[in-house]
Amino acid sequence: MKTGSLTGKRRVKDLLLQQHNRFCADCNAPDPKWASANIGVFVCLKCCGVHRSLGSHVSKVLSVTLDEWSSDEIDAMVEVGGNSSANSIYEAYIPQGCTKPGPDATHEQRTKFIRLKYESQAFLKPSLRIMSGKMNPPSSITKGIKDNLRSSSGSREDGVAGFIGKLKVKVIKGTDLAIRDMMTSDPYVIFTLGQQTVQTTVVNSNLNPVWNEELMLSVTQQFGLLNLKVFDYDLLSADDIMGEADIDLQPLITSAMAYGDPRMFDNMQIGKWMKSHDNALIDDSAVNIVDGKVKQEIFIKLQNVESGELELALEWIPLES
Repeated sequence: MKTGSLTGKRRVKDLLLQQHNRFCADCNAPDPKWASANIGVFVCLKCCGVHRSLGSHVSKVLSVTLDEWSSDEIDAMVEVGGNSSANSIYEAYIPQGCTKPGPDATHEQRTKFIRLKYESQAFLKPSLRIMSGKMNPPSSITKGIKDNLRSSSGSREDGVAGFIGKLKVKVIKGTDLAIRDMMTSDPYVIFTLGQQTVQTTVVNSNLNPVWNEELMLSVTQQFGLLNLKVFDYDLLSADDIMGEADIDLQPLITSAMAYGDPRMFDNMQIGKWMKSHDNALIDDSAVNIVDGKVKQEIFIKLQNVESGELELALEWIPLES
């Protein structure tokens, strides 16, 4: 490695191990081992070949395990955060009739999509698209993503170091929850983000509870995953677990920060959390600007339990709100 340090390479490998980076940014093939250092995405071997054909001025391809990385390349990858952050920008507007290739796509299908995505920048939000007849290079777009993140977090604090905004979680309802008493359960939901914990009220004797309850969490720059657990309330003994799930906040928060003030935009989709076998989503979850607010509807299949689904709605509340 150019820096002569194993620490830098470890940072890239740790980034690769994050849930949203375990699949190719362009075709969702598992276990990518290549990266575009200037764009900030991890890609599989087949998509890597297409990236190389774009030229290093568009996509500078490096092996996670074999190539040497400069400290600047490592810092750029880590600061972007990988596939979820980058795709919330580069795939903000995939039009109907244009399908993202899958792991078994042909070379021609990959080439067409990847060139549209990075070379033509066909799916970017308007403010990052072609300007004055010239394409913005990916490095400029990546810098824009990072600058938006920095300016949104800034030096402002609201009693919490690195505070960047608030997350409103609306727990709408549960469906077909697990039985933990004789014939039913008394469910409630606990959310954990960092050191914060909030919970809903208990709904007595109901496997299909309706909460319509809003909870609020503060979000710091190193926000991580939002964990939820459903429990059965028991007056006389420990509460029984009724399933859990992790929610990736990266698509919501990164998209929101990239767009800035949502009141300046019409209703539209600005990002997406993709369903995969590695997460609890029932369907893809779009991030939308709705009436000047950034919102996301999520349908979760509870994990480590025999049955149960949750319907949630997230809303990002920036500091100025």
